[in-house]
Amino acid sequence: MSAITTARRLAPGLALATGIAVVATVIGRFLPVVGAPVSGVVLGAAIGLVRRPSDAVKPGITTASKFVLQLAVVLLGAQLSLLEVARVGVESLPVMLGTLVICLVAAWLVGRALGVVGNLRTLIGVGTGICGASAIAAVTPVIGALSVEVAYAVSTIFLFNVAAVIVFPVVGHALGMSQHAFGLFAGTAVNDTSSVVAAASTYGTQAANFAVVVKLVRTLMIIPIVLGLAWIVGRREQAAAAVAASEAGAEPTPAVRWTPRRVFRLVPWFLIGFVVAAAVNSTGVLPGPVHPAISAVAAFLITVALSAIGLSTDVAGFRRAGFRPLVLGLVLWVVVSLSSLGLMAVTGSF
Repeated sequence: MSAITTARRLAPGLALATGIAVVATVIGRFLPVVGAPVSGVVLGAAIGLVRRPSDAVKPGITTASKFVLQLAVVLLGAQLSLLEVARVGVESLPVMLGTLVICLVAAWLVGRALGVVGNLRTLIGVGTGICGASAIAAVTPVIGALSVEVAYAVSTIFLFNVAAVIVFPVVGHALGMSQHAFGLFAGTAVNDTSSVVAAASTYGTQAANFAVVVKLVRTLMIIPIVLGLAWIVGRREQAAAAVAASEAGAEPTPAVRWTPRRVFRLVPWFLIGFVVAAAVNSTGVLPGPVHPAISAVAAFLITVALSAIGLSTDVAGFRRAGFRPLVLGLVLWVVVSLSSLGLMAVTGSF
């Protein structure tokens, strides 16, 4: 298939998702607490509910929800400086890693207790523990999550982001936290960047500046999580193949040897791009004025992708999922908030 033919086939769906993203971006400007990505999911789902996407737009919608999402993750790396990551990372790493580990363990335990299915449990866990929609975007293609699972996870994360914007500054003042301490708290316990900025800006300019850097460093946690999930998915597929071979009476597949080369092949291309973009940005090749533009493009591409996901979402799936994923999101939000405060107290970061 020629490039022109492919472009014609993808154009209608990409144009539809982009149009929704433009409207969602405008809404996000007027309602920054809601943000463009969540607006895109909601608008896309509403349009899809009124009229299901036709066959003409489905190829473009699929491309937007996958490739465009992966491209956005690559651009997120261009916002990071490895030197700044090292400096802030040394200070915030105990709190950052601690809250992430506690969140993922809680997601597994509480999610299983509530009966929340595996992929949705994973998405809500990494979204709460790392960086909201960006982490969900990175993990989705690795675990093969369904559109309805992505939409539910993003919506759940959004709900508790709004709660954090309202509650966290009150908590900070009640505890007498300094600007620096509140920046660390917001950067490690709030999910999406827009919500981090909203919560920390309410507290003060210094808190906002430090919170954003902590939040960007926290984004790097995507790398080990995606690698770990890719390895788990590979092991599950291998086990499933062995069971199928056994039932068919065929010779079992030899056990896979996890050599460095095989592990490297598990790394998604967009994750490599993420690291390369961060490394390029660290060299100073990208001038300062370019950074806001790259950040805006990355945010818009995520909105395009989530708009496409909204379009292809089975809204009835929300009703089937019930309230349990929402309860899981609430529990994880409380766990991450309390563990962040606890670890800050233990490490003397107040």
